[in-house]
Amino acid sequence: MAETSLPAARGRPDLQRGSGPLSRILFLLLLAAGLIFTGVNLFNDVAETGAAITTYTPFVLLTLALLIALGFEFVNGFHDTANAVATVIYTHSLTPGVAVVWSGICNFLGVLLSSGVVAFGIISLLPVELILQAGSGHGFAMVYALLFSAIIWNLGTWYFGLPSSSSHTLIGSIIGVGVANALLHGRSGTSGVDWDQALKVGYALLLSPIVGFVCAALLLLALKALVRNRQLYQAPDSARPPPVWIRGLLILTCTGVSFAHGSNDGQKGMGLIMLILVGTMPIAYALNRSLPPEQIPRVAALAQVTEQQLLTLQPAPGAMPAPRTVLTEFVRSRQPRPQVLPALGLLLGDISDQIRRYGSVNNIPAQAVTNTRNDMYLASESIRHLQSSSVTLPEETARNLSAVKRELDSATRFIPLWVKVVVALALGLGTLVGWRRIVITVGERIGKSHLSYAQGASAELVAMATIGAADAFGLPVSTTHVLSSGVAGTMAANRSGLQLATLRNLAMAWILTLPVSVLLAGVLYALFARI
Repeated sequence: MAETSLPAARGRPDLQRGSGPLSRILFLLLLAAGLIFTGVNLFNDVAETGAAITTYTPFVLLTLALLIALGFEFVNGFHDTANAVATVIYTHSLTPGVAVVWSGICNFLGVLLSSGVVAFGIISLLPVELILQAGSGHGFAMVYALLFSAIIWNLGTWYFGLPSSSSHTLIGSIIGVGVANALLHGRSGTSGVDWDQALKVGYALLLSPIVGFVCAALLLLALKALVRNRQLYQAPDSARPPPVWIRGLLILTCTGVSFAHGSNDGQKGMGLIMLILVGTMPIAYALNRSLPPEQIPRVAALAQVTEQQLLTLQPAPGAMPAPRTVLTEFVRSRQPRPQVLPALGLLLGDISDQIRRYGSVNNIPAQAVTNTRNDMYLASESIRHLQSSSVTLPEETARNLSAVKRELDSATRFIPLWVKVVVALALGLGTLVGWRRIVITVGERIGKSHLSYAQGASAELVAMATIGAADAFGLPVSTTHVLSSGVAGTMAANRSGLQLATLRNLAMAWILTLPVSVLLAGVLYALFARI
C-alpha cells in the first residue's frame, strides 16, 4: 500500500488490544446458537406443512447455500460497520471494544426492524426466468455465483484496508449473472437486466460520494460559524473523552449509522436467503403460510374482476401463446404488446381458480405450490412493469391492478422472523471481527491530520441521514461511500489536507467494484451452470 498512517501521537486510540477468552467463548456460543436456531426453525417449518421427508438432499443443498449467504452477511458486518465506529473510536467517545460491540447490537436491531422493501428491490434486478426457476440447477448457479463473487471482492478490498461498498458489490454480481444468463441463452447481454432498476442503483452509486463529501463539508462549516468552541475543531491530544454533549452526539450518530446499516444492508442477505428457501423448500417457503384464510376469497374475487376488466379492454386473440410465455417476455423486454393485457387477465384468472379451489395456502398440494407461487410472482412483476409503461388504463382497472399486486406481494414477498434473526446475528457478529483495517483507513489515512470531534460528528450525521432516507425509499445506498466521502469532505473544509494516495486507492476500489463484480459473477455463473 502506498498510503501511510498518521504518525503515532498521544491522541491516537489503542487499536491493538485483543479480546479476552471470555469474549471469544461468548462469540462462539452465539455463533453456535444461531446455527442451531436456524436448523430448528427449518425442520419445524417443514414439519408444519405435513409433507413427508423422503430425501435429505434438499436439506444438504439448503444448508450449504444458507452458510454461504450468512457468510456474506458476516463479511459485510466487519467490512462495512468499521465505517460507523471509526469516528467514535478516533475521537475517544468510546473505546474500540465498546464501540464495536455497541455497533454490533445496533446492526442486529436494524436488521430485525427492517421493512424488507430493499430486499425485494434487489431481487427484482435478477432475470425473471431465474427467479421462477430458483430450485433448478441454473437457480442454484445464480445464487452461488452471486454470493461467491461478492465475498471474494469484499475480502480482497478488506485485506488492503479499502472501504468499498458491499451493496454495490452484490448489485454488480446480480448484473453479471443477468448478462451471463442472457448470453448463454443466445440473447443480447443487455436483455438480462432490469436496466431501469439498475440505473436507480447507478445514480445512488454516483451521487452518494458527492452527497457525503459536500454535505459533511457544509455541515462542518456551519458548525464553525455557529459553535465557537475551539476544542471541537482540534484533534484530541490525549485519550480523554470529548465534552459530554459532543460525545453524546457522536455516540448517537454512530448508533444511527449502525442501525441504518443493519436496516439497509441486512436486507440483501434476507432477499438471497428467501430465494434459496423458495428454491429448495417450496412447500414451506414458496407462499406465505401465515396469511389468514379469510383473505383468500377476497383475493380470488379481486383477481377475477380484474381479469374480466382486462379481457374487456383487450380480448384474447385465438392464436395467442401461453400467458406465462407472453408475460415472461414482457417482464424481460419491458415492451408492452397487445397480447400483454389479455395474457395478464388470463393468468389472474388462473390464479383466482387455483386459490379458490384450495381455499387456503395451507391446502395447496406440494406439487402445485411452486407453480402457484411463480404465477403470482410473474403477475405481480407484470403489473409493476405495466404501471411504469406508457399503457393508459381506466381508473378503476388501474386501481384494481394495484390492489391485486398488493395481495400477490403479501403472499410471495415475505420474510419469516427467524430469517431476520439469523441475518441480524451474522451481521452483528461480523462487526466484532476484522474491523481494525478499515477503521485505520477511515481514521488515519484519508486526511493528513487526526480526526477532530466536529469532523467526526459531521461525517456521521450526514451518513445517518442519507442511509435512513435511502432505506425509506427502498434504495440500496452505500454506507461506505457516504461516510468515507464525508470524512474527506470535512478534511477539505477544515483545510487539513488529504492523503491523495489513499483517495486514489479508494476511488479505484469504487470505480472497479461494479465491473469486477459483474465479470466475476458472470464467469462463475457460466461455470456453475455447466456443472
